[in-house]
Amino acid sequence: MVDLPTAKEVGLPVLRVPAYSPYAVAEHAAGLMMTLNRKYHRAYNRTREFNFNLQGLLGFDLHGKTVGVIGTGKIGVLFGKICLGFGCNVIAHDVYESDEAKTLGIKYVTLDQLLETSDIISLHCPLFPTTKYMINEYTIRQMKKGVMLINTSRGGLLNTTAILQGLKTGHIGSLALDVFEGENDIFYEDHSGEILADEQFTKLFTFPNVLITGHQAYFTKEALDNIAKTTFDNAEAVLTNGPYVNEVKK
Repeated sequence: MVDLPTAKEVGLPVLRVPAYSPYAVAEHAAGLMMTLNRKYHRAYNRTREFNFNLQGLLGFDLHGKTVGVIGTGKIGVLFGKICLGFGCNVIAHDVYESDEAKTLGIKYVTLDQLLETSDIISLHCPLFPTTKYMINEYTIRQMKKGVMLINTSRGGLLNTTAILQGLKTGHIGSLALDVFEGENDIFYEDHSGEILADEQFTKLFTFPNVLITGHQAYFTKEALDNIAKTTFDNAEAVLTNGPYVNEVKK
C-alpha cells in the first residue's frame, strides 16, 4: 500500500497501471461460463482415462438465456457483447449506464429485476463499501433457483458464508470464481503440499458445481505487454517531470 497523503506532502507522484486488457478478463469470464455449463473440465479428466460416459455432463443452450451483468465498465460491456453473440438476452445494472452497452442492445434494469430474472449472473464491478458483500443471503434468495454465478472482479463482492449456504440448498446451481476475499494468502503460490487454513475456501472445492481459477483472468501475453509498457511510460514520466497521465489523485 502507498501512503498517498505522505507522498503528496513530499511531492512524490504516485502512478498506476489503470487497465491492461479488458478483453482478457471478459474472455476468461466467458470461458468459465462455458466450462461450468458444458462441464469441459470433467469431460477432459474422464477422457484422459478413456471414460466416455456422458453421465453428469448435461448442459443447456446459452441461446435464449438471460444473462445479468452487474457493472458495465469496459470488461462488463465486453462480456455482455460476447453473450449477445451466443444469442443471449443480456441485461445489466450499473450506477452509471454505458452508451456503448445500450447501442449493443444491452438493457438496463434495477438490481432486483436482474437478480430475479437472470439465468446467469456475472460480476464486473469494483469493490467499494457500497458493493461489499452485495451477493449475500438476501440477494441470493432473490435469484432464480439454480442460477449460475460468476465472479472475476473482486472477492469481497461475495459473502462466502451465504454462497456456501446457497450451494448447499441448490439455490446457486453453479459457481465460478477467479477471485476470493482471502486470496492474498492463497493465490500465486504452490500450496499443493500444505493444508490450507481457510476452511471456507477449501469447502468450496467439495462442491462439484464450483470452478475456481487463481486470479488468472488478466493473464495473457497482451495484458502483460500492456502492463510492462505502461509501467515504463510511468517511469519515464517521473524522470522527465511529467505529464503524469496515470497519476493517482486521491
